[in-house]
Amino acid sequence: MKKTLSLALALTMALSLAACGNSSSSSSSANSSGSSSQSNSSASTSTAAESDLAAVQEKGTLVVGITNFEPMDYQDENGEWIGFDADMAKEFADYLGVDVEFSEITWDYKVMELEAGNIDAVWNGMTLTDEVTSAMATSEPYCLNAQVLVVPADRAADYEALTSLEGMTVAVESGSAGEDAAEALGATTVPVQAQSNTLMEVAAGTSDAAVIDLLMAGAMIGEGTSYENLTYTANLNELQGLESEEYGVGFRQGSDLVDAFNTFWSEKVADGTVLEVATTYGLQESVILE
Repeated sequence: MKKTLSLALALTMALSLAACGNSSSSSSSANSSGSSSQSNSSASTSTAAESDLAAVQEKGTLVVGITNFEPMDYQDENGEWIGFDADMAKEFADYLGVDVEFSEITWDYKVMELEAGNIDAVWNGMTLTDEVTSAMATSEPYCLNAQVLVVPADRAADYEALTSLEGMTVAVESGSAGEDAAEALGATTVPVQAQSNTLMEVAAGTSDAAVIDLLMAGAMIGEGTSYENLTYTANLNELQGLESEEYGVGFRQGSDLVDAFNTFWSEKVADGTVLEVATTYGLQESVILE
C-alpha cells in the first residue's frame, strides 16, 4: 500500500513539475513576443519621428490645422472647407498621395497641436513672425498681407489721421499678428478665438474696432457681405513703419515636410495652379509667384 501511495505521489509531482515547466515556457514565449512587438512598435515610432513625410504617407492622411479665416479657410454651404489655403492644402495632399483632413484649432495653441502630433501642418494665413519661425519649421513665404483696423463705416472719418490706438478697445484674434500690432500701438485689446469673431464684436458695439488681416477684410466686410456697415481704415504695418507681412505654412521643427512643400509649391507656381486658385479668391495681387 505504501509503495502504491509513494508511486502515486511521485507521479503527481512529476506531472506538477511538467505543468510548471510548460507554463514557464509559455510565459517566456509570450514575453518574448510582447518584447518583439514593443520593439517593432518602437522602431515604427522612431521612423515616424525621423520622417514626418513617411508618417503622413503611412497613415494616408495629412492633417491640417486651420481656423475660420475667409478667404484662406472657410466652409461653404455644404460644410466643406474651401478657400485659397484649403484648396492648396488639398492639392498638396494629392501631391503626397494622401487624403487631407482639416482640424479647426485654437490659434493660441497651434504650436502645441503640432508638437503633440494632433496636426501635421498649420496652414491658415499664418504670418511669419519671429515667434512663429522660432517655434516651427516654416515654408518659403507664399503670400503678402498687412494688418488693418476695421471700424463702423459711419465713423471711418474719425480714424483717418490715427497715429496710435491709445484709448481704443480693439478686438483681436488671440495669439495673432493683429494682437501684437494693436498692443504695440497702445490699444486695450479684447482677445477672441478667431478673426471672424472680432467683426462680431465691432458690429455689436462691444469693441470700438477690430484688427484683422487685409486679405480677410477684403473678403468679409463692405458691400455684398454680412458686414456691409463695416470698413477698414488704417494699415497698422505702415503706422509701425513695418513692411508687409508674409504668410507661410508651419510644420514641426526639423520636419522633412518643409522641403516637400517647397518643391510642391514651386511646381504649382510654374504650372499656373497657384495663380488660378488665387484668382478664384481674389488674391492674385497678394500671392507670391517668384
